[in-house]
Amino acid sequence: MKKLLAFLWVALMTAGSALRAQEAETSEATDLIPDIYLDSRVGYTHELPDGTGRFGATGLYLDINGYLSPRLSYSFNQILAADYFDVMPNGFDATQWLNFTYEVSDFAFTMGKLSSNVGNYEYDADVLDAYFDMNSMFYNMFDCYQWGLQADWYPSEDHSLIFQFTNSPLATAGSQFAYNLAWRGDWGCYQPYWSANLWQFGKGEYMKGINFGNRFQFNGLGFDLEYMARAADMKTMFRDDFNLIFSPSYSFGEWVRLFGKFGWEHTSEELPYDLAYEEYKGGDYIYYGAGIEVFPFAECRDVRLHAYWSGNNYGDNLLNIGLRWKFDITSTAKKLLSRISDN
Repeated sequence: MKKLLAFLWVALMTAGSALRAQEAETSEATDLIPDIYLDSRVGYTHELPDGTGRFGATGLYLDINGYLSPRLSYSFNQILAADYFDVMPNGFDATQWLNFTYEVSDFAFTMGKLSSNVGNYEYDADVLDAYFDMNSMFYNMFDCYQWGLQADWYPSEDHSLIFQFTNSPLATAGSQFAYNLAWRGDWGCYQPYWSANLWQFGKGEYMKGINFGNRFQFNGLGFDLEYMARAADMKTMFRDDFNLIFSPSYSFGEWVRLFGKFGWEHTSEELPYDLAYEEYKGGDYIYYGAGIEVFPFAECRDVRLHAYWSGNNYGDNLLNIGLRWKFDITSTAKKLLSRISDN
């Protein structure tokens, strides 16, 4: 034990010296004032065919991002309120992410609470950009925010390889972990986001995931074509648990976006892990919908109006109209201080 502690102490001091040397070589000035936002989405939902409706908010989030040095950054997002929990989480359970990233050369190293890399644009969407009834059961049930480590490598300006080692979102006991390896690319009109994943849910038992997210963009026209497969046994991969998703969209300049989605999710009743609501397990879940997003202010994208319809093969249909609003606390505070100083 003494030898191990001595080794860790030497390693820590060596790493600290190397980091200080890297910082000393950086001549960039660092703006230490963080970007602070409040972010929310509100609206009215009307369910069909029973005709019931209600006003509500998806959630209210605090978002803080900034730098402690030219190479060391941090990111923090906290759920202040949300209507999609049966019981509102407290403490770090309400923290979506909280992490520190150190960048050096073509690499970045992150520690903290992370968003798991699953190679899928549906799942990668911010919670306030996702319309839950137009998403898969995997999206709705999988808890992607986990504590752990991440390493990024940027072999070129348009490509990155990302490895994560985190707690498993499917853990049933301690010392159960997840391993995520993802690739992101950008060829202009084509942006792949693929991943291979291992999520432990028992002693020596893992859910394996293979995910192919593909985004295509041609001027205003864009669409995502994605395939996801999961299995505990590789022999049943591509057969017992998978998603196929098609999401087209068309943007009229910077102020109007039309979008749609069609998804097919298949799950077997024999899966040893649980990623679907009980009434949707063991069969095919078909979901679809279409909508519009409008940015009414030419020089501000912090306000967005939306309306959409969604449905599925279980007879659930709903209409929703609402607004997303992002309040820039840092910019507002700077403007107020500037006015006070001018007076």
